[in-house]
Amino acid sequence: MPALTQDRNTARLQGDKRTGLVAAATTLFAGAIVMRNAAGYLVEGQTATGLVGVGRSEARVDNSAGANGDLRAEYLPGVFHFANSAAADAIAIGDIGAVCFAVDDQTVAKTNGSSTRSPAGIVEDVDATGVWVRFDEALTNAS
Repeated sequence: MPALTQDRNTARLQGDKRTGLVAAATTLFAGAIVMRNAAGYLVEGQTATGLVGVGRSEARVDNSAGANGDLRAEYLPGVFHFANSAAADAIAIGDIGAVCFAVDDQTVAKTNGSSTRSPAGIVEDVDATGVWVRFDEALTNAS
């Protein structure tokens, strides 16, 4: 496409909410960690490789009997509170700013579990009840 020679009305994605196509055999629960798989479809947070965290599910979407892309899900990037892993994989205050990894759709861990987990997001804060995780797909991929 050639360079512009006149003004252009460039489309803008506005607002915080995003949507994406849901993977086959997937149920996203409202409030769950949402991840994108290598094919670009949304899946629930889980112990698996080839995924990246994108946000929190805004509503329950049941594509358990569907094919890839049969349904769309709304998710929200941002900072959300999730459960902390246990023992040696627990996230501590010293991990603020580091990548954390998905264990399931509501739990994050300090490590990739010997290369079995994918990055969920960036640790924003840690408190007695869990971990505040920043979900920003581009930032997580760059980390």
